[in-house]
Amino acid sequence: MAKAAAKTVQAGAAAERRPALAGQEILASGVKVTVLPPANRVSLRAPEEAVGSLSRALGVTLPQKPKTSAGKAGRTVLWLGPDEWFVIDEKGGDALADCGKAKGLHSAVDVSHRNVAFAVSGPAAETAIEAGCPQDLALAAFAVGACSRTVLGKAEILLHRVGEQEFRVECWRSFSDYVFGLLAEGARDAAA
Repeated sequence: MAKAAAKTVQAGAAAERRPALAGQEILASGVKVTVLPPANRVSLRAPEEAVGSLSRALGVTLPQKPKTSAGKAGRTVLWLGPDEWFVIDEKGGDALADCGKAKGLHSAVDVSHRNVAFAVSGPAAETAIEAGCPQDLALAAFAVGACSRTVLGKAEILLHRVGEQEFRVECWRSFSDYVFGLLAEGARDAAA
């Protein structure tokens, strides 16, 4: 065993990062929970005067209203606060490098490997998430495109409604087993 382990550790060899929970999903009556593929993510902070330049650099107009998002060509920007956004690029673009092209004061931090994302979809998706989340997810209160920083059980999550019956749940990698377990339990309860 030690000999095999020694073979895998070579000087100068690149480490391979494996996505947390890759390939796992839960199927229940009316709801499906799927681990999403890795994405490029940036935590972005900027004053109002830098918003225009950052929007041009990212190719997406930064949303300015609470609970809103904007997206274009596989890049989505979630509004988290008056000077805070979360950028998700699912097409392999380099949002951090794009932020570097913007003029004006801002802070952009690549948090791609910190987070794991789940898709929760189906007619019972709201019910599955609400089993552990205090957010009102009724379509009238949390419309398509709405997003918020909230909790699921005891874990902080970013919640984004991407369709009438589909949500994206982002959490820190260290909480991914816990969040996946809560979503799975909520899915089973919603199906009952």
